[in-house]
Amino acid sequence: MTRDELNQVIDSAEKDPKKIAAAVSGLPDSTLRYKPAPDKWSILEMLAHLADMEILYAYRMRQIIADKDPTIAPIDQDAWAKNLGYMEEKAPELVAQFGLLRHHNLNLLRRIKEEDLEKGAFHPELNRKVTLSEMVGMLSRHGPNHLEQIERIKKQAAQS
Repeated sequence: MTRDELNQVIDSAEKDPKKIAAAVSGLPDSTLRYKPAPDKWSILEMLAHLADMEILYAYRMRQIIADKDPTIAPIDQDAWAKNLGYMEEKAPELVAQFGLLRHHNLNLLRRIKEEDLEKGAFHPELNRKVTLSEMVGMLSRHGPNHLEQIERIKKQAAQS
C-alpha cells in the first residue's frame, strides 16, 4: 500500500461513523434490539462490536508499529457480545465511542511512515503474520460490512 492508497482508505474510513450514526438515528428500541435469529446479533450488539473492534484495531495497529515481533491476542467476538453486556449499552454512546476511536485511529495512520505499513504481527486466528497494511484493509471494510447488516436488519425488523 502506498501513501496515496492509505490516504484514500483514510478518507473513506473517516465517513463510516457518520454513515453508521445516520443509519441508526431515531430507531426505536425494538428495532435496535431486534434479532433476525437467536444466534444473530441485533443492531445494538453490532454498535457495541464496532466500538470494541475499534479499540482492538487501535491496540493491534500500535503493537505492529511500535513493538518488536508482536503477537495479536485472539478474541471470540460472540463471547464478547454475550459476556460484555452489549445489550445493556446505549446506542448513542456506542456511536459516539465508535466515532471518537475511529478518529484517533485514523490520526495515527496519518502520522505513520509509509514503511510502517509493511510491519506486522503474528495473528493466531489466521496462523500467519499480518501487516499493518492488511490491518488497515480490515479496518476499512469493517464499517461498511456492518452498515449493510444494519440496513438489512432494519428491513427485517420492520417486516416482523
